[in-house]
Amino acid sequence: MSRMHARKKGRSGSVHPPVRISPKWVELSKKDVEKKICDLARQDKTQSEIGIVLRDQYGVPSVKAVLGKSVKEVLAENKLLPEYPEDLMNLMRRAVRLRKHLTVHKKDIHNTRALTLTESKIKRLVKYYRGTGVLPEGWRYTPEKAALIVKER
Repeated sequence: MSRMHARKKGRSGSVHPPVRISPKWVELSKKDVEKKICDLARQDKTQSEIGIVLRDQYGVPSVKAVLGKSVKEVLAENKLLPEYPEDLMNLMRRAVRLRKHLTVHKKDIHNTRALTLTESKIKRLVKYYRGTGVLPEGWRYTPEKAALIVKER
């Protein structure tokens, strides 16, 4: 996939194994994996951090292969899903950091552009999440609201 705001090709990423069945060498049962996911979510770990911990510490290569559902679906079933999606929160954190930087360094044109691009991505994501029902219909992004949301966490 190409990059959003550049005329270049995208980065190559990791490739999932073609077979979507649980390997025989995974020691944890389905209930154990779900319990670990819930425990890690209660420790304020994000979905991606949960996947990394399960992969590195418990030898679970793919939660979807073991359980047949994603980490997000497990968290939704147990009512542990955060209020805002992880990708939106990460972009809002970046925008708040850039705004804070630009209050000190007003002539930093490169980071001014980076802030513009980041806020464009945020607005595009908000539009998507409002359409899918993840965010309320009237929810809008503002820098002040983002600063409050990021400080809460």
